[in-house]
Amino acid sequence: MALGLSALLAGCTGIVAVVAAPPAPLPDAPDRTLPGESHLTGVRQLTFGGQNAEAYWSFDDRFLILQSLREGAAGNADTCDQIFIMDVESGETTQVTTEGRTTCAYFLQDSDRILYASTHEAGPECPPEPDRSAGYVWPLYDGYEIYTSERDGSDRRNITNSPGYDAEGTVRATDGRILFTSTRSGDLELWSMRSDGSDLVQLTDAPGYDGGGFYSADGTMICWRASRFDDPEEQAAYFALLAQGLVRPSKLEIFVADADGSNARQVTNNGKANFGPYFTPDGGAVLFSSNHHMESGRVFDIFRVDLETLAVERITHNDESFDGFPMFSWSGRRLAFASNRFNGAPYDTNVFVADWID
Repeated sequence: MALGLSALLAGCTGIVAVVAAPPAPLPDAPDRTLPGESHLTGVRQLTFGGQNAEAYWSFDDRFLILQSLREGAAGNADTCDQIFIMDVESGETTQVTTEGRTTCAYFLQDSDRILYASTHEAGPECPPEPDRSAGYVWPLYDGYEIYTSERDGSDRRNITNSPGYDAEGTVRATDGRILFTSTRSGDLELWSMRSDGSDLVQLTDAPGYDGGGFYSADGTMICWRASRFDDPEEQAAYFALLAQGLVRPSKLEIFVADADGSNARQVTNNGKANFGPYFTPDGGAVLFSSNHHMESGRVFDIFRVDLETLAVERITHNDESFDGFPMFSWSGRRLAFASNRFNGAPYDTNVFVADWID
């Protein structure tokens, strides 16, 4: 989710070391750091126009893979999110997909292959937008499957091939295992699998939405967004929406657990929309996006929650719109995120990269 957005090779036997190489130079551009952002410096805007979000680093920190809705691109990219890869140093961008609706792309271990979810097998056109007359909802298109491909989109392989929603895949650096969200159990749960789709393991089983998961850098933990219910009527309303292929994201909290799903615990408790969690490089805290600090609920900033004390610190200070989808580079020196700051047009969402100050 973003304001303005509609939403490994088989085997996995090798372990890829994440090398803390010096960061690649960024394009010369104005500093977009806002007052109060003491953990960020040299914020640079990398996309200019359209709706761009969920930009995630390659394991060599040279590229970002993202979903984008932009005019003038191939296929239906002017009406439906498609996947693009950006060279961070040069800014050169390559389009990967052209059909259906795509989301949640990630690099695989060796960065030569990629992972993403797409509805193209259900039809090349954009699936319809949901009816939001009764409030804001996210669509859970049954046509979503998870694919791997070469970086140019060739050799595309469906690795889920299951009825219902399969999406939101991310990759563990230590062995290439994939963490993803699926409705295959009848609820939105976190699952893991090998890069060829084998060895499926269900990691969560509580009623409610469990999704948007990420591994810690050392692969020992996971973090994700989840809805939980004390009120039976709220739970019934959740499952009624789920039966329509919808979820309402207005109340989501951040959870962490061991990588196998054990020892799960909630680390935010503000009753608002918290999502897009990502571990700090040392695994001791989680960054996430939230609207809990603004009464209107329309402004999202990035926060950090300490996993031991549960103390929450505000990281971005965009008082007017949206900051979200943070991801640390594998060196731990940079943070990529999406933002509405310095928009060239209403609802533009762009990708930014900052040097991180701990």
